[in-house]
Amino acid sequence: MHAGNDNSAAPSSSSSSPAPPGSGGGNQSDWAEMRPLASGGVTLLNAHFTQHRFERHSHETYSIGITRSGVQTFACRGARHASLAGDVILFNPDEPHDGSRGTDAGFGYSILYVDAALVHALVSDRAAFGAGGTSHAARYFKAPVVHDPQGALLLQRAVAAVAERQESLHGEELTSAALVALLGRHGETRAHWTSDCLDAGRQRMALVREYLDAHFADDVTVQALATQAGLSRAHLTRAFTATYGMAPHAYLNMVRIRQAQAALRQGHAVADVAAACGFADQSHMTRRFKGQVGMAPARWLANMRGC
Repeated sequence: MHAGNDNSAAPSSSSSSPAPPGSGGGNQSDWAEMRPLASGGVTLLNAHFTQHRFERHSHETYSIGITRSGVQTFACRGARHASLAGDVILFNPDEPHDGSRGTDAGFGYSILYVDAALVHALVSDRAAFGAGGTSHAARYFKAPVVHDPQGALLLQRAVAAVAERQESLHGEELTSAALVALLGRHGETRAHWTSDCLDAGRQRMALVREYLDAHFADDVTVQALATQAGLSRAHLTRAFTATYGMAPHAYLNMVRIRQAQAALRQGHAVADVAAACGFADQSHMTRRFKGQVGMAPARWLANMRGC
């Protein structure tokens, strides 16, 4: 997709990414570590995968990342994309995508998850003190992957700062600088990849989504969703996927994982969380959790607690 990349100004990359100390796991070529800023609102993920494939999901946050090695591929906005070493990945909040290796060597990457409220506040503040109003400020990324050596360098600096302990202020400053630069060069004022228009069809799908949000702990059936929408079962699945970029079961799994993450951070036991969030058992939750987050629940929780 981006043949002939000029990485002279981009972060350096190597053919492989060694596993960090304590990364664990049976497959030593697959590892992932997360680090949240102490101040909140920003979380860093460093990872390398050869075997792992991400299930279709989305994030409530903005996600800005850089491919450090190899090739990662993903489906987003109705197309298949490839990100090469040095390319920048840009996901808007709630933008569905999956992820897997593009070659046998796998891929390594770093990505920052930034709360949408922080980004919107940053954009609004800059617009208020700059020219024009907030209606002219870019708030969404136009493309999910771009080749931008200068933006990649800014992002690399932000990643390095967030990774340092006792450097939250520096991490926040450099993350903000990278976001402003990337939105300025690759942003748009509204999300053209989705629609704000609630016609009759989208209103029906909104009801289905609300039902899934409220009944994540239940064993939801297609018939129950079809009844909510007033559609046939076959039409329901096609319509929901066309509207939200993922099938109903994928959306339900995503809601369950988000609920599980919140419950785990509140101190509930993994087995209890699995039962409360609609999973058959702890093993079932772990498989789905790894499919979306890239690591098992216990390891994710330890990372988020700084262990």
